[in-house]
Amino acid sequence: MAAPPPARPTVGGVSTATSRAACDLCEAARLTPWHHEDDVCWVADCEVCDVPMVVWKEHGAAPPADAVDHMIAELERVAGARFGEDGYSIDRAMRQIPDHFHAHARDPGWWWRRFGR
Repeated sequence: MAAPPPARPTVGGVSTATSRAACDLCEAARLTPWHHEDDVCWVADCEVCDVPMVVWKEHGAAPPADAVDHMIAELERVAGARFGEDGYSIDRAMRQIPDHFHAHARDPGWWWRRFGR
């Protein structure tokens, strides 16, 4: 019997290491509405949070500064159209997938709208 594969490291039960092949963000499945796509990133509604999310097309947690600036600008453009210029904040904490850069634009009511049933 073959030995089981080594467990991926976790922090609080969340994987801290995924390969590109196993990364949900690399898969880029079109499960929710998409708002933007270019050579650097895509912006779509987050499947879990139901707010706009920008995702770097490269697998990694630390894109170059110019790529981050571009991605945040695209996210702000989409969020501004959806929530108004002052109706959101950018959340760059990568909680569920910490090894692939992404950021959310969260409006003040996102938590209750999504989870406060």
